[in-house]
Amino acid sequence: MEARNHDGPVLFAYDGSDHAKAAIRQAGRQLRSGRRAIVLTVWVPAAAQSFAPAPVVTPAGPDQASEQDASRLADEGAELARAGGFDAEPSAERGESVWRRIVDSAKEHDAGILVLGTHGRTGLSLLIMGSVATAATRHTERTVMIVHNAASSLDGELR
Repeated sequence: MEARNHDGPVLFAYDGSDHAKAAIRQAGRQLRSGRRAIVLTVWVPAAAQSFAPAPVVTPAGPDQASEQDASRLADEGAELARAGGFDAEPSAERGESVWRRIVDSAKEHDAGILVLGTHGRTGLSLLIMGSVATAATRHTERTVMIVHNAASSLDGELR
């Protein structure tokens, strides 16, 4: 069983979606101000993506472009977390499985809490696409905060 450190940093799983933004804002309202945070964006190599469209042709190659996009998103999320009162640093990490990289990163950073937004998939879309939030929650002993509904958490801030 993993050790839980309630004073460890907050680990935000951030994909740039309204749900992820809402999760950062909600955590800012509920967690201690000034707390250290890591804003993690996971990128998946093109070869590991199932149902991936043809790779985007870029001078740098699809994986380097994916890593750069992930870095840009992590920077965006860290800025949002700083605006919410966290001492946040961005992190873009490669993972074959997004949920596994989130869980492993939380362990590596000894995170006190994982914060995730959820897209709220149900029925067939949940069965086909799965849920990163559900998988991460099932595979960690750490405290997890999930923000379920972006619309109710946004308070008009993103619109």
